[in-house]
Amino acid sequence: MNKDRPFVVAAVPAYDEEKTIAKVVLQAQRYVDKVVVCDDGSRDLTAEIAERLGAEVIRHERSLGYGAAIQSLFRKSRELNADVMVTLDADGQHNPREIPRLLKPILKEDVDIAVGSRFLDKEGRFEDAPLYRRLGVKAITKLTSIAVNNEMSDAQHGFRAYGRKALEGLKIFENGMGASVEILMKAKEKGLRVVEISMGCNYHGLEKTSTHSPIRHGASIVMSIVKLVVEDKPLVFLGVPGAVSLLVGVLFGVWMLQIYAIEGRIVTNIALATVAFIFVGLFAVFTAITLYAIARLIQKTNKQ
Repeated sequence: MNKDRPFVVAAVPAYDEEKTIAKVVLQAQRYVDKVVVCDDGSRDLTAEIAERLGAEVIRHERSLGYGAAIQSLFRKSRELNADVMVTLDADGQHNPREIPRLLKPILKEDVDIAVGSRFLDKEGRFEDAPLYRRLGVKAITKLTSIAVNNEMSDAQHGFRAYGRKALEGLKIFENGMGASVEILMKAKEKGLRVVEISMGCNYHGLEKTSTHSPIRHGASIVMSIVKLVVEDKPLVFLGVPGAVSLLVGVLFGVWMLQIYAIEGRIVTNIALATVAFIFVGLFAVFTAITLYAIARLIQKTNKQ
């Protein structure tokens, strides 16, 4: 990090946010050196407005998802040799005036990632959000805490700051909303220091214009968590259950053979159970081995 004056980039993923992008860009410019907007295939004037106001715009020809936008913003920030990247939403949920509070722990070099949280204090910073959203965020956060083996209060807040070590070390692959969880899991894996800071979210007027189904949104994140956990330790989460399934299948097979030896008949239900358990077990074991081999190959490639 530069000793004199760190170079700070505000990174804004955006999709059809022409009504709010101007305010976000103008306010963010007061606290950072450069604003970069990733226009994720918007059908409106989001990109044009941001560009006119002095932001650098990355354009996706079609909508690839929140995670894909974050990936593009990470790459651009590295190209710009940024010391810190701050991510905030384009719909006005996050208050750019709070950027200095996120930057403080990063610039002190105490932590690598500062994550906003709506649940750290009792100021009611999340009280204006719909009940289903509050419950959904808490449920996803609980799953994330289990996955990363680290207690979090808000795993889905998009208002975050990343220091140089995090910018250079984090490689994100999730294209959807699960990217927020993937970042925390990768940070834990790489030993990056993460701190949560109390931050609010403005939901007034946003629910009516949201293009995301809450159920679909939540389900995609949960599936991402499951996938990331399985990919992280495939031999544990797939290999062990697969081996158990194979053992059960063999036991059913022995039972079926005993019945055949004594009574001279094959019990259809037992035969089907035998085949099913063995098939599922083999599939799980082979998938676990394949994922483990891929993970090892990626690790070797990264070390070279």
